[in-house]
Amino acid sequence: MSILFSPYTLGRMEIKNRFVFSACEDNLADEKGFVSGACVRKLRNMARNEIGLIISSHLFVHPWGRTRTGQLGIHDNDTLPGLQRLADTVHGASGKIVFQLGHAGSTAKESVIGRAPLGPSARDGAMNETEIRDVVRAFGNAAGRAADAGADGIQIHAAHGYLINQFLSPFFNHRNDSWGGTVENRFRLLREIVEETRRRLAPGMALLVKMNASDHTPEAGITPPLAVDYARRLAGLNIDGLEVSCGTSALSPWNMCRGDVPVAEILRGMSDSKRAAAAAALDKIRHAFGPTEAYNLDSAIRMRPVMGHTSLFAVGGWRHVAAMEAAVHKGETDLIAMCRPFLREPSLVRKIHNGKTASSCIDCNRCLIALAQGFPGRCYRKGLPESGG
Repeated sequence: MSILFSPYTLGRMEIKNRFVFSACEDNLADEKGFVSGACVRKLRNMARNEIGLIISSHLFVHPWGRTRTGQLGIHDNDTLPGLQRLADTVHGASGKIVFQLGHAGSTAKESVIGRAPLGPSARDGAMNETEIRDVVRAFGNAAGRAADAGADGIQIHAAHGYLINQFLSPFFNHRNDSWGGTVENRFRLLREIVEETRRRLAPGMALLVKMNASDHTPEAGITPPLAVDYARRLAGLNIDGLEVSCGTSALSPWNMCRGDVPVAEILRGMSDSKRAAAAAALDKIRHAFGPTEAYNLDSAIRMRPVMGHTSLFAVGGWRHVAAMEAAVHKGETDLIAMCRPFLREPSLVRKIHNGKTASSCIDCNRCLIALAQGFPGRCYRKGLPESGG
């Protein structure tokens, strides 16, 4: 039997194989951020197809931290019935589910949250002490709701240019108070959120973090050496697992999701006045981010020596079973986290079990542009629909 189908214990949560559906937004929530029937059907399909661990789409913990209208929320108790339905659905198909908790920070849109967004520094609308404390409490309250809903764990989203990533990154965080200016101070928000959420989890629930190994911002943000330092600090907090990613949704999306730059689909969503300039800029980068197998694995390997007993897994670019098996055999990653391949083939794990040797995802990245244009999260290999979601 392939090592990919051996069980694994993440904290005190046992999963039946090494496959993880990595979180991605899907535009499937209703206008209030509540679970819809489409959310349930999506996760039922994933669980029935034997994915060992499902990490939910990105759930906003605070009304000011919402990324888009279709994003799921865990920001108040009214979300609980739907979230419990999600957990029950996955468990009913013998799967495990972790809720990903996040806050968009300065990447939130005023049209969505009804006010100017906030971030760590003045250029992003600097948060004051009260607002920061409110965010820490919001993560704690969200963790309590995850426990009440029956989730198997939580994942704190500290990657992709959202609020926690912004505090961790010297590119975004220009503060000189106790929340910035030094590595320890920039790490403080994540540390306090880890400590607060742990207090609210039920016994046996896993506490995971998703963090960038490199921000790929115009000037240095989180770099691999700094990520190793942060990984060591997280291991010292006794988290159960760290998922390694890279890039930011606003400034470096093609590093985050390597592959094609779908120029035609991007331009279709722009106004006529911006299209010509955008076309010229995109033409310069359209071939610069070609598909790369397991492109965050090297960063995970650098982190491994400081992780102790904390589980470690990389997302991004896993396409070939031989590469997956080799990395797990060598102890370079404990799990195989994928997103786009499962959007393309929810049945991929079953197919691998039956002898399939590679994902059929071609890294066209139309799914990424579809989300930005309001379409539901799924494969758009054959092209986007004519009208927006």
